[in-house]
Amino acid sequence: MEVMTAENLQMIKDSARDFAEQYIRPHVMEWDESQHFPMDMFHQMGQYGFLGVLVPEMYGGAGLGYQEYITVIEEIAKVCGSIGLSVAAHNSLCTNHILSFGNEEQKQKYLPKLATGEWIGAWGLTEPNTGSDAGRMKCVAEQDGDYYIINGAKNFITHGKSGHVAVVIVRTGELLDSHGMTAFVVERGTPGFSGGKKENKLGMRASETAEMIFENCRVHKSQILGQVGEGFIQSMKILDGGRISIGALAMGIAKGAYEASVKYAQEREQFGKSISKFQGISFKLADMATQIQAAELLLRKAGEMKDNHERVTKISAMAKYYASEIAVRVAEDAVQIYGGYGYIKDFPVEKYYRDAKLCTIGEGTSEIQKLVISREVLKGK
Repeated sequence: MEVMTAENLQMIKDSARDFAEQYIRPHVMEWDESQHFPMDMFHQMGQYGFLGVLVPEMYGGAGLGYQEYITVIEEIAKVCGSIGLSVAAHNSLCTNHILSFGNEEQKQKYLPKLATGEWIGAWGLTEPNTGSDAGRMKCVAEQDGDYYIINGAKNFITHGKSGHVAVVIVRTGELLDSHGMTAFVVERGTPGFSGGKKENKLGMRASETAEMIFENCRVHKSQILGQVGEGFIQSMKILDGGRISIGALAMGIAKGAYEASVKYAQEREQFGKSISKFQGISFKLADMATQIQAAELLLRKAGEMKDNHERVTKISAMAKYYASEIAVRVAEDAVQIYGGYGYIKDFPVEKYYRDAKLCTIGEGTSEIQKLVISREVLKGK
């Protein structure tokens, strides 16, 4: 890495950390307890460039790459996983789908609003009965002249109620046909498009997760991203990059739990000495530090390949799988180091523990990541 690049990365790291400390940390448990999605704070975050990290400056974005993006997500997630998750979903799913597959008119219309935080984005692939099995989706669009009529529902959607615009993938062809799905951009306020149930979650509680419901929703053909039938193929490419962001989210949560554990272990005394002096505790800290370092190396490699426009299907799945699994492990060890206090909401690690688990599920479960990795490993063998 060149010195100038390293300096710029440090500036971005400092900016994201300072924002998180000033505007997020004071409200973390308040937002968590009430499941409050802080929309005003997200508008403010957009002014710092955190909601258009990958968007070129010509569309109002920061025009940065994946190394900077990983850093932004990590620093925010160290303070609050919920906010980190929403930043990741807004950037890598909705915004990046429009950036990657939209035409110039669509980019000019939507990217400036999304990149500056004027609008918050949602992205809809998952349905109540089709999680990993997206080919069986039941949300359909039927053509009616220059319009498509969308009917069905999407669930577990980040910003499903509050998002100003959504990229939604629906079936326009036959069941199980990978070329039978199409991506549409649908604005909030479009007749027939509404938010449904908001989920009451174990963790990530300040990141809104809700249904999106479509009832005879008429969308003009100009709202199609790319071509009819390309939606599923586009989604798989978007998820390749999205997995890097979830890996960064997991790494941030792990680092937050680890740093809190080091501080507590050095301050807490038992039997007349700091508990960090006990081998049982010090070995846990050693394992945590090693796992985090390994996850970061995988993520940074994936980010480098993505910035170089290389195929990242295998490396992003590896990074997401490993980082999310170690986040759960590190957060669990953090609770153990804190002992009884680790189970109490007055201390930070119980929230890291709750938040970490989502990383092993969202944007493809750990089992799906292993499926992706194994297929790549065995390809051509």
